[in-house]
Amino acid sequence: MCIYFTDLNKACQKNSFPLPCIDLIMDLIAGHLLLSFMDAYSVYNRIWMSLDDEEKIAFFTYRGLYYYKDMSFGIKNAGTTNQLLVNRMFKQQISRNMEVYVYDLLVKSKKAEQYLTDLHEAFIVLRQYQMMLNPSKCAFEVELGKFLGFMISE
Repeated sequence: MCIYFTDLNKACQKNSFPLPCIDLIMDLIAGHLLLSFMDAYSVYNRIWMSLDDEEKIAFFTYRGLYYYKDMSFGIKNAGTTNQLLVNRMFKQQISRNMEVYVYDLLVKSKKAEQYLTDLHEAFIVLRQYQMMLNPSKCAFEVELGKFLGFMISE
C-alpha cells in the first residue's frame, strides 16, 4: 500500500527536533578500532500515532476507511520523531560507544577487549524496545565500513 501524504505534509507544522550533524558524528567515530554498522528494520512501525492524529492519515479502499495505528513512512516528521526515539533509547551510549542517525546505528570500540561489552549493551537496548535489525545491512566487528554515505575506518 502506497499513500502520498503530500497535502497532509503541507499542512503539518515541522518538528523542531534537529537531526544530528553528520560531520560531528564522523569526528566522534575517529580513533575507534572496531565498528559495528547496523540498520534498524521497520523503525517507523515502532512509533504509535496519537489517537488524535490517526484520522489524519486515513485512506479509502473499496472495502472502507482505514488508518495506520503506527507512524507511516512518508509522513513529514517521521525522521525527526524516529531520531528522538533512538536518542532516548541509546541515551547512555551515544557519543560514548555508539552513534545513531534515524535508523542507522553504529557501535564503536577503541579497544578490542571492550567491543563485545559495547555491542552487548546495544543489543540489550534493542531487545528492550523490540527493535529489529536488517541482517543484510549489518556488519559486525569490522575496521572499515560505510556509514551515512562515508567510508569509515580508525
